[in-house]
Amino acid sequence: MPEDCKNGSSMAAVVLPWFFLVSPVVLAASMTVNEANGTVPLVLWHGMGDCCCNPLSLGAIKKMIEQEIPGIYVLSLMIGKNVVEDTENSFFMDVNQQVSMVCSQLAQDPKLKGGYNAMGFSQGAQFLRAVAQRCPSPPMKNLISVGGQHQGVYGLPRCPGESSHVCDMIRKALNSGAYSDLIQKHLVQAQYWHDPLNDDLYKQRSLFLADINQERVVNETYKKNLQMLNKFVMVKFLQDSVVDPVDSEWFGFLKTGQAKETETLQESVLYKEDRLGLAAMDKAGKLVFLATDGDHLQFTREWFNTNLLPYLR
Repeated sequence: MPEDCKNGSSMAAVVLPWFFLVSPVVLAASMTVNEANGTVPLVLWHGMGDCCCNPLSLGAIKKMIEQEIPGIYVLSLMIGKNVVEDTENSFFMDVNQQVSMVCSQLAQDPKLKGGYNAMGFSQGAQFLRAVAQRCPSPPMKNLISVGGQHQGVYGLPRCPGESSHVCDMIRKALNSGAYSDLIQKHLVQAQYWHDPLNDDLYKQRSLFLADINQERVVNETYKKNLQMLNKFVMVKFLQDSVVDPVDSEWFGFLKTGQAKETETLQESVLYKEDRLGLAAMDKAGKLVFLATDGDHLQFTREWFNTNLLPYLR
């Protein structure tokens, strides 16, 4: 498997300045992996414009976790045949197809048959939640969402930088018709675009987010499968300049019909009607809301070890 996607795509190169990761720490050499141990495997899914194996992002995270939990099996998902495809697919591949591919890959991996933990970064977090809801075998034990947008986004303020021609194209497409069939099927960010001013259109035409959030009909299987999680951990970045609104990282969003006031998960119809089982999970202590005082995906190794590693051991 290629280990470096930094130069594999012009789009990836644009993303790297903001798509970070751990604090400036020089990572030591990898520890020897024990063949027989009691660790729980971990599956990682990267965010927009990144890839499975970038040594400055997911590659560094993978190495750090392997150092902290000797012997752990960490699978960093590659969506495509190589790192270039992986990066491009984070912009242009139908999310439902991506989730289906991942479900097949996990089911065929003998190292995961006893279950695994999952950690998604940015959009990779809601994609892994879809895996939990749609594909209960092998079982996902804990889901850790690091800056995921579980109620979607209504804006791309930094995607990933103002000079990116890719982001300019995405903005124009979303503004011209986020819910058209063509854009929904071929632009990843449109599939979790949530327009509070056009709520009915969103519910009718959203191919991905409205489905996994049970906003058309309640799929009892989705609900049952999500409730099988031991913990659903959501990390919010208090100085986030990328996710709009940032409340989406804790499953909150803008109130329907306007684009200024937000509401928490607990104030939402989704929670009050318990369409996903989140209210029941909350009462059972399965929902964990964490915050860190940084911009999007910016955290220190110390913070990561203190707050997230306990859910991986």
